[in-house]
Amino acid sequence: MKTHVMELKAGDRLREDTFNGAGLHILPKGTVIQTEEIALLIRQSIDYVDIDPRDGGSEEAYSSNVADSIGFSQELRKNFDKTIQAFQAIFLEALTTGKFNQSMVDEQLLPTLEALDDRKNITTLLYMLSNDDVNIYNHSLQVGLLSYYIATWLGYSREECHEISKAGYLHDIGKSRVRQSIKNKTELQGEELEEMRRHTHYGYEIIRESIKDNKTIALAALQHHEYEDGSGYPMGTGRTEIHPYSQIVAVANAYVEMTTSPRRQPHDSLITVLRKVYELGFGKLNERAVQALTQNLLPNFIGKRVQLSNGENATIVYNNPTDIFKPLVKVDDFFRDLAREREIEIVEIFFE
Repeated sequence: MKTHVMELKAGDRLREDTFNGAGLHILPKGTVIQTEEIALLIRQSIDYVDIDPRDGGSEEAYSSNVADSIGFSQELRKNFDKTIQAFQAIFLEALTTGKFNQSMVDEQLLPTLEALDDRKNITTLLYMLSNDDVNIYNHSLQVGLLSYYIATWLGYSREECHEISKAGYLHDIGKSRVRQSIKNKTELQGEELEEMRRHTHYGYEIIRESIKDNKTIALAALQHHEYEDGSGYPMGTGRTEIHPYSQIVAVANAYVEMTTSPRRQPHDSLITVLRKVYELGFGKLNERAVQALTQNLLPNFIGKRVQLSNGENATIVYNNPTDIFKPLVKVDDFFRDLAREREIEIVEIFFE
């Protein structure tokens, strides 16, 4: 199965020995491809290699897997839409009665999480979600799903990951009590800002009334704007007082807030957002949760086209383990090591 090096994936296996243009042996038959091998092949100006059929099948089987993946994405999109609609109903119930039906949350959220258990294509997921028009409903779902991923990367059990995802899904339920005129504003000051900030207390009260046997989910609603240095709100609590679930939801919430903008206003690129979240991991947000997010997202960008700060378009070919935001990139027929050319940065990642 002849494959261009830029289309190689981690886990592909070489069917034949690979040689460069000068006839030097580069990689032996049977080598399992990882990012290091892809970078080596590109540095040796090798365009195509022969790999075993993926999943042990034929090229037709591989094509079938691609089609199956597309079908999965479409089905996942339906689940997202249903879960967002369910949150609208939950939100309205909290507004009118001060509580919500916990079983509705489980019935709508858990099927989506179970579908994601088998295929954690986080880059495609986040890109698809970031294209949505921003409102509290899809924002809450995005935070819930990203909280699930971060918890998974941190090694929490499947049950704990589901609980943390639920905490993220419900973290803004307190905004149901905030005046609609305030929720629609992009900039708040004075009394309006204070009212908006009270959504953390409102959320805690609503969840405690609705889920009486689980205080940790309510704590995530209360604490998702707290910072480890004590500069957050509503209590100004420090690192040791913030629940681990709340720490994860806070990272997911910060990331989602930065990747979306109200009323289709321009927002920062994905790589810029990751840099900002990474910096918040030094004193503001929990470092372990931030590291889990950045270290698991960035490897998914290998092979993606990017725009550099000098105006060039390039392709990421290798992540620098000592400087995660300075990878090796290919520009036309030559390479730039951004760890050495430090004045050049990635300003945009393209997913099409």
